[in-house]
Amino acid sequence: MSTLIADVRHRFSALAQGTVFFDGPGGTQVPDEVIEAIAGYLRESNANLGGAFERSRRSDRLVGEGRRAAAGFLGCGAEEVVFGANMTTLNFALSRSLGRELEAGDEIVVTKLDHDGNVSPWLELSHDLGIVVRFAEIRDNTTLDLEHLASLLSERTRVVAFPWASNAVGTLVDVARVAGLAHSVGALAWVDAVHYAPHGPIDVAAAGADVLLCSPYKFFGPHLGLAFARADLLERWRPYKVRPSPDRPLGARFETGTLQHELLAGFVAAVGYVDSVGFETIVLYERELGARFLAGLPESCRLHGLPTMDGRVPTFCLTIGDLGADVAAERLAEHGFAVWSGDYYAVEAMNRLGLPDGAVRVGIVHYNTADEVDRLLEALADSRFAVPTGRVPRSLADDSSREEV
Repeated sequence: MSTLIADVRHRFSALAQGTVFFDGPGGTQVPDEVIEAIAGYLRESNANLGGAFERSRRSDRLVGEGRRAAAGFLGCGAEEVVFGANMTTLNFALSRSLGRELEAGDEIVVTKLDHDGNVSPWLELSHDLGIVVRFAEIRDNTTLDLEHLASLLSERTRVVAFPWASNAVGTLVDVARVAGLAHSVGALAWVDAVHYAPHGPIDVAAAGADVLLCSPYKFFGPHLGLAFARADLLERWRPYKVRPSPDRPLGARFETGTLQHELLAGFVAAVGYVDSVGFETIVLYERELGARFLAGLPESCRLHGLPTMDGRVPTFCLTIGDLGADVAAERLAEHGFAVWSGDYYAVEAMNRLGLPDGAVRVGIVHYNTADEVDRLLEALADSRFAVPTGRVPRSLADDSSREEV
């Protein structure tokens, strides 16, 4: 395993620059092959679609290749793939299209484990249409309260929107079980897989997802949004689109304007990279690193979330002694560690945990090493870590302290 990970790290030039990257939940580093694919497209194929000349035809082929790569990654048909600027933008677009079918009194269930990208689109529709948004609770241990969620369902429920994994505390959700609950009342299972996608394989059919969204820049690719929606839904929904844009493939109906073709080239390379490593390897190795981190966490750090690797991905929400989250993150940056502070747009989860000012988030992905984990633990345990440096922390209101999807 150590030899394999060493080989993986050689594929990331960014990892040789000195910073230890535990900021993966906000966006991972990319392998060099992704960078080269983006540059190669711009050098050799840069053109819009539908032309009679060779560069345009290369771009046509690339978009088709991107849909096939996404279909393989998600376990769906190529026509069921939708690309966009980011998950949040795609979610507003898809939910607004569904909104044409909703009426006052219809109900949407979201969870307090969600990133706001899977909450605010529904809250905005409630302002526009008079639909009702209900929040499923989370338990003290940060797991989703499935009994409470089930109690919120009725014949008026149209969508159950929920995360596959929490971007704040790392908790996994039993996706197939929640999808089954949604389907039992005729509702759609609307899955935010942004945070899960770098940590495990996705099969939308096995999960029971009707709609699923993720962000390639969270799984070693460029800044894009990616969505799956069942073909019959994409066929039925009326999209917000300009008249000349195509109606086939189905997913293209929801892609406004020209796609970021160079980023699609990077996306194809990113999927190829993940396939070359394999999720079986990624899951086992990340579990090992996560367990190492949890076992060595000093008493000065309070973990908000599950205490073992069971039922979670290796994303850890911490308060560190008496330090504010921003101060702690800046102190770690001075020690060479990239982590996040704030609420990471997980507004409801942070409020539920009594962390209105946020916390520190440490995110492990498979290009991290045991040595990096040990060095972080040593820094956290060092009594000098809490000594003031005189630096002024950035404001919690600064959007750069958070994340978007």
